[in-house]
Amino acid sequence: MRDRFFLIAFLAGVLTVAGFAPFHAAPLPFFTLALLFWQWAHAATPGHAFKTGWAFGVGFFLAGVSWIYVSLHTFGAMPLPLAAAATLLFCAFLALFPAAAGYAVARSGRAPVVKSMVIAPACWVLAEWVRNWIFTGFPWNSVGYSQIPSSPLAGFAPLFGIYGVSLAVTLIAGCIAAAARRQRTRAALTAASASLLCYAAGGFALKQMEWTAPSGTSTTVSLLQGNVSQDMKWREDQMIATLKSYADLARASNAQLIVLPETALPMFLHQVPPDYLDLLAGHARSRTGDLLFGVVEREPDGSYYNAAISLGSSPSQRYRKSHLVPFGEFIPLRPVLAWIVNILAIPMQDFSRGAPGQQPLDIAGQRVAVNICYEDVFGEEIIRQLPQATLLVNISNVAWFGRSIAPEQHLQISQARALETGRYMLRATNTGMTAVIDQRGRVVKAAPQFTTASVEHNVPGYQGITPYVRWGNHAVLAIVAAMLALALSRRRR
Repeated sequence: MRDRFFLIAFLAGVLTVAGFAPFHAAPLPFFTLALLFWQWAHAATPGHAFKTGWAFGVGFFLAGVSWIYVSLHTFGAMPLPLAAAATLLFCAFLALFPAAAGYAVARSGRAPVVKSMVIAPACWVLAEWVRNWIFTGFPWNSVGYSQIPSSPLAGFAPLFGIYGVSLAVTLIAGCIAAAARRQRTRAALTAASASLLCYAAGGFALKQMEWTAPSGTSTTVSLLQGNVSQDMKWREDQMIATLKSYADLARASNAQLIVLPETALPMFLHQVPPDYLDLLAGHARSRTGDLLFGVVEREPDGSYYNAAISLGSSPSQRYRKSHLVPFGEFIPLRPVLAWIVNILAIPMQDFSRGAPGQQPLDIAGQRVAVNICYEDVFGEEIIRQLPQATLLVNISNVAWFGRSIAPEQHLQISQARALETGRYMLRATNTGMTAVIDQRGRVVKAAPQFTTASVEHNVPGYQGITPYVRWGNHAVLAIVAAMLALALSRRRR
């Protein structure tokens, strides 16, 4: 019987991924999480709840971040058995977070209805938040993203951030789980439907609010997608072709702000021919604008940075990536784990960190908050440059993930950042998804994946401050703490 519960939990975890991009079955996580919460609330022992949560997590992360295997094996040259084992171990580790939440729910000793409606949602969101920062953090596939951007629950993002949306999702799931234990089917359905309508109505009302407003004049932007495959990107015999491709795309643009992807120029900055940079800068100046490109910048002491550099009418400025990817950009616990990196074909695995307090770049008449690739997964880090910034720009190279679901998941994450901050987000990527996202998280214009393309649009800068920019994650954590404190105090009485 217990084995059947674990299998059901595993399959529910797999099914939950259909709620996210590119599938967008947003209501699905309400029911899969309701099933999990019901099992937690009625678990015979805390250990059983832990195992159920772990089984759910393994299914959830294996289906949701399977693209890690693509990075390790297809482009990292890790042997297939090792890549499969590493992906499985990583997902098994991530599954410990829902497992710990399940254990805490079962240990609470409260009635099943309180476990389902209060303790389980609070513990789930707390586990997501811990996953956001522990061991540098991996907040991918927080359940709140499943509601971005069209669900009414997305209205909670500017107020409480993505974990506030996660809390709304889990509260609905908890109500469904609590209703399902009632013997009368009509009463259960009525209670579940009422909870869904209540949260949806609140989210819809919040979606109608304008937290920010346009500022100054609009800027024409051009986001370039060079479509250079990862296995060709760093080959010396392809560098000239890559430089020419981006130069042609840039010169064909009449935009005031031209944005190239992360490491678009596949060499150190000091190795780029000066006349090439002069060509790009001259074209940007002819439009009274600026060009922003990704490149690796090396210092005389040998340290190097994943950077974005501007050229054109404004003085040259730079942003250096501060939140690095473990193993991809730096080696954690080098004396112990260096052997893993030695079998990966990843160029430049030991980047230095940029300063965390970098300010927006004053380019093309806007104050641009730049973030590079994986950095836009961390909402509280994005808001460091606000409210000064009028525009968000993400440059990425998601060619590492091939034809997986990762690029569309990453686009959905960027949509959440636009919603949280009330600003346009511009994404320039190597192979997709290159897109313009408005302040409501909607994709205004995008390039097809795996094509050489340019996305051009007229973009307004925005000013003002959303509650999330003001509070960060503190507000939703306070709510979670209050929920747990209430449940604990009731238990004592």
